[in-house]
Amino acid sequence: MYKCSLILAAGQGKRIKSNTPKVLHKVCGKEMVNHVIDTMRTAGLEDVNVIIGKGSEMVKGATASRNVTYSLQEEQLGTGHAVLCAVDFLKGKQGTVAIFTGDAPLVRAETASALIKLHEEQGNSATLLSSIIDNPNGYGRIVREGEAVLKIVEHKDCNEEELKIKEINAGMYCFDIEDLLFSLNKLSNNNAQGEYYLTDVIGILKEDNKKVGALPVDFEETIGVNSRGELAVTEKILRDRINKKHMDNGVTLIDPNSTYISLEAEIGQDTVIYPNNVIEGDTVIGKDCLLYPNSRIFNSIIEDGVTIQASVVLESKIGEGTTVGPYAYIRPESIIGKKARIGDFVEIKKSTIGDKTKVSHLTYIGDAEVGSDCNFGCGTVVVNYDGTHKFKTKIGDNVFVGCNTNLVSPVEVKDYSYIAAGSTITEEVPEASLAIARARQVNIQGWVEKKGLIKRKDK
Repeated sequence: MYKCSLILAAGQGKRIKSNTPKVLHKVCGKEMVNHVIDTMRTAGLEDVNVIIGKGSEMVKGATASRNVTYSLQEEQLGTGHAVLCAVDFLKGKQGTVAIFTGDAPLVRAETASALIKLHEEQGNSATLLSSIIDNPNGYGRIVREGEAVLKIVEHKDCNEEELKIKEINAGMYCFDIEDLLFSLNKLSNNNAQGEYYLTDVIGILKEDNKKVGALPVDFEETIGVNSRGELAVTEKILRDRINKKHMDNGVTLIDPNSTYISLEAEIGQDTVIYPNNVIEGDTVIGKDCLLYPNSRIFNSIIEDGVTIQASVVLESKIGEGTTVGPYAYIRPESIIGKKARIGDFVEIKKSTIGDKTKVSHLTYIGDAEVGSDCNFGCGTVVVNYDGTHKFKTKIGDNVFVGCNTNLVSPVEVKDYSYIAAGSTITEEVPEASLAIARARQVNIQGWVEKKGLIKRKDK
């Protein structure tokens, strides 16, 4: 059976007080609307239409990689009006449409799948998610007759008896597409808000003797974000969920409350992560790694047995058994080999560093190919930029680079070469050579006194 999804993402989000559309605020490093889109895809809904309004171009830009279509709701006149704006997307389709909200990123793909399965197995015209909570203030109530769902009443429209109901509408639904389109034509805005409610479709379907079901779920999954406070609560819930998954898989988190891991990250067994580490994007961390406090790792591959301390690794690869930091900066498109050493205050930019090479401290390597078993002295700089263009440096295997060396690109240093400390290398260094490129030392005795630069104290 054909299945598709609508995601409501046109709300203004006034309470969040931001120039950024509400659905683009991030939870665990990813925009809320993209969480929902990815959940729909995991649940098997490939055809996804996002209903946009405020900041529509920003939302399109943030979701472009998700291969979705869009419907525009120029005026925000309620959830029913939002779906009406997507009628062109639904016309001519037969099957099931799942309608979820772009500001509720905690719903699980398993829940969405269960909702669709229940909807189709029961042959319902509509099936909704519900939750039972002690304090339902502000939520739409589900009115039942026995087990059957009769209607949903918004909080502001509830009578005294309806206000006592504790089963609330989660704002997420499945509909038979043809029944939904039929009911949308009957929507009215005759209510306290003067809006078109999608919830009224339930009552319209019941009046037409259509079957409506409900799937109760944990309230936590249904939480929507309308303020910065709710954003923080949602972040904490999802972070705890992610961290628990990794701990269940054999990862040690010294303090889960101060460990930040993206939903997509993969971490191997027996890796130990200390507090205040931020692991973002599609990062893959191997087994038996040790992440001391205060590192950021983004979209990178960290192989088995790596140790990282207080460093930044961006879109790069760190080989097995290598140590990084403290205070190293591995910039995008860098590949560090196995059992290498990238030490304190070292910056690597778009470079390849061979196995067992040591870059221990205070060094910059950019746009370079470095071989295996090399050693860089303190203060080495690969001078890769002339103010207009970037150039490449090639360094062979088993090269020793003395302290305070400048390697002016483009230049090549061949295998087994040594470079004397303080040299500025501008030409090729042949294999197994010693390169010395510095001025001869000249001492001019008495020069300081002749210039009157010594201020002697009276004795």
